[in-house]
This record gives sequence, C-alpha cells and structure tokens, in this order.
Amino acid sequence: MAKPVAASGSPEISVLEVMQGEMNFCIVGTSPFIYNAMSEKVWHELLMPAPKKNAAEKAANLKHSPFDEFRNSTYQNRDADAKTRLNFLCAAFKKGIAAAALDIPGANKSQIGRLVWVNGERVDMYGVPKIYCAIVRSADMNRTPDVRTRAILPEWACRISLRFMKPILKEQTIANLLAAAGWIQGVGDGRQQKGSLSYGQFRLVSEDDPDFVRICKNGGREAQEAALANPETHDEETDRLLEWFVEERQRREGKSTTNGTNGAHAKKSAKTTVDAEA
Repeated sequence: MAKPVAASGSPEISVLEVMQGEMNFCIVGTSPFIYNAMSEKVWHELLMPAPKKNAAEKAANLKHSPFDEFRNSTYQNRDADAKTRLNFLCAAFKKGIAAAALDIPGANKSQIGRLVWVNGERVDMYGVPKIYCAIVRSADMNRTPDVRTRAILPEWACRISLRFMKPILKEQTIANLLAAAGWIQGVGDGRQQKGSLSYGQFRLVSEDDPDFVRICKNGGREAQEAALANPETHDEETDRLLEWFVEERQRREGKSTTNGTNGAHAKKSAKTTVDAEA
C-alpha cells in the first residue's frame, strides 16, 4: 500500500494523538510499612564530615540514640494544616509500578517509567508509628552487624493519584500494574522486592473499605504526633532491647534505675526517656 503523499511530493507523517488519563487509588497495607529516611546526622556527615574521634571521645559518646533515630527515620509534613504528620515519597510507588512490569508479560519497565507518573512529591501516610529495632548487616567487607532503629506502621493506608499516557495505556492496565506492585514489589524498607523480607505490601480498595476508613480515622495527625512523642515498641525484641538501653544509659550516667524487667516496664522506661530528652 502506497504511503500518503503530501502536496510537496514527500511522504506525509502521521503521529498518534496522545492524551493524559488520571486515576485515583485508595491503598491499604497488607504487611507493615518500615520507614527508611536518611537521618539528619548522616546528611551532616556527608555535607561536612566530622574529624575522627579518639578512644576517649568514642567512649564518651553513645553510638546510637534509638529514640532520635526512630523519629529521624520518618518523612514528615511541614504544613501544620496537613491531615497527617507522616508522609512518604511518591517516587516509591512509581518505581514499584515500573518494576512490576518486569514480571508481567506485555509490559516494559522503561516504557512504563516514561508513560506513568504520580502526582505530587509526597503522599500522606495514615497509621500509628511504633519504634522498631532490628539487627542489620553493614555494607563493609566483613558485613559487620549493627542495630538499626526505625519507625514502623503495623497498619497503614494512603491515597495516590496517577497520570498516564492515553491511548498507549488504558485504565485497566494501570490498575493491574499498581495492584501487582502491591503484591510483588511493595514500598519502604524490607519490601517484598528485595526478596528477603515482605514488608510494605499493599492492596487497592474502595473509598468506603472498612479497613481504609478505620486506619484513616485512627491514624491521623493527632495520633501520629502522640506516637512520635511517646513511642510504643513494635515487638518483644525491641521491648527488651530498649529496656536494657535505658537502664544501661542511666547506669553509665550514674543515675539510679527503677525495678522491673517485664515488657510493660520497658515501654514505660522508653516513654520516660523520651519525656526527659524533650
């Protein structure tokens, strides 16, 4: 079949008309979400590294401050009128959608990354944060073990708005990719995508979904600010570790400790320490 010829005699160029589509989604986590923001201490060290400490200076300074690390691991809204105190990067959901294309026939990661984007830079996160300590391996040659403290949302929910290129992509394709990202990719630290852990998984729900409504109602700004000020521990290991940390720090500082070794005492000690630091 001959190509259309313009009046000048050269072949006519035909370009597909493209439009933007937009879809809004409600998301509920199916596994806990772990924050992984880089702390201000690390930012400061990268911007202006501190001089090396000698043995006496190292002994006089604590290596970790779990309660500060807990708060610094989160992304937070600066707007006092925002519905939540906590938020998260929209780019994480876009990366999840693009990565999900690798495991789904008919989709291409680089193409999806170009044709889909999430509105805004941050998305409001609903859910009550708790303090979570875990043993991690450093990136050095010896894989040195260390304790990392982060904020974890046992239950969480959010709303995201996606835009995409039509008619190359259709609404059902976008919904399928986001749903797949929730199962096989996830968001946050320890997410399903990394293979070892299965945190940060989510599902798509309607606006009136009972879990979505409950989490948004009980996990808004007021509840989050209270939890950041007086955190509760997420699990038994964190409970025992923070109980020991509080008592050991008091001992080294020459302060008397209160009696008690059960989990309730650990949580009480943690709250007392936070109040003292504030």
